[in-house]
Amino acid sequence: MTNEQDNIMDDDDFLALTLSPPVSRPQPPSPSPQPQPQPETFNSMQARLFSQNPQLQLFNYPLTLSGQNPSHTPANSSPPPMPPVRDQPPARQPARQARTRRNQAQPLRQGKSETVPVLFPWATTHRATVHSLKYLMSMDIVTITGKVQCRRCEREFEVGYNLPEEFRKLWTFIKDTKEAMKDRAPKEWESPEFLDCKFCKEKGCVKPIVANKKRAINWLFLLLGKFLGCLTLEQLKYFCKHSRNHRTGAKNRVLYLTYLGLCKQLDPSGPFEALDL
Repeated sequence: MTNEQDNIMDDDDFLALTLSPPVSRPQPPSPSPQPQPQPETFNSMQARLFSQNPQLQLFNYPLTLSGQNPSHTPANSSPPPMPPVRDQPPARQPARQARTRRNQAQPLRQGKSETVPVLFPWATTHRATVHSLKYLMSMDIVTITGKVQCRRCEREFEVGYNLPEEFRKLWTFIKDTKEAMKDRAPKEWESPEFLDCKFCKEKGCVKPIVANKKRAINWLFLLLGKFLGCLTLEQLKYFCKHSRNHRTGAKNRVLYLTYLGLCKQLDPSGPFEALDL
């Protein structure tokens, strides 16, 4: 009896639980709609970049967004500063080669002619110009003569030089010492060694006689006797002018060019180009 009652009560309890209304549970609140982020404007982007990178404010370059006209900049923005211009190093010049400096031909003064009378068999009709060694040898002109005067007894006489022999000595001397000269006449050319007088026997007192007219100067005789140093700077410039050589500078430079110029007239293929250092 007791067991049956317990079973009946269990069934009643189950039925009561089944028919009872469901217990309401609290529902979580529904999320409120979030505001949509607004697209970042140009000014806000620029301000954010400057705040994150303060060093950019030193340059103040205008920023450009994609799709924005790059030529348009805000009215209050200043143009970017120009980058500093650095001096470019000068280009290296090629090494200078040995050459003879030539002057442009200058017109003669009125009444002057480029040709002159032939006063010596080794001279040409052109001013300050002598024949080549080859031509003189073919004409059997071997001895070059000129007038000299003793400073003591004042006697005048004539002296001759063997052309091929004296020119060979000069040719060898220039070839061996030209580089050391550095476009300047050596001391033996600047201060010539004078001859002894054959009359009064005084040593080193005989000097060449130089014509007053520059066109009448015996250039080849002075060259072979190494007497070109007796000429004035004006007379040396006269030779360089008519041989189209550079004629400015000190006397030792113009004298050097006169020696080389006359030697080149005798032997155009010789070592007589000025180094021009």
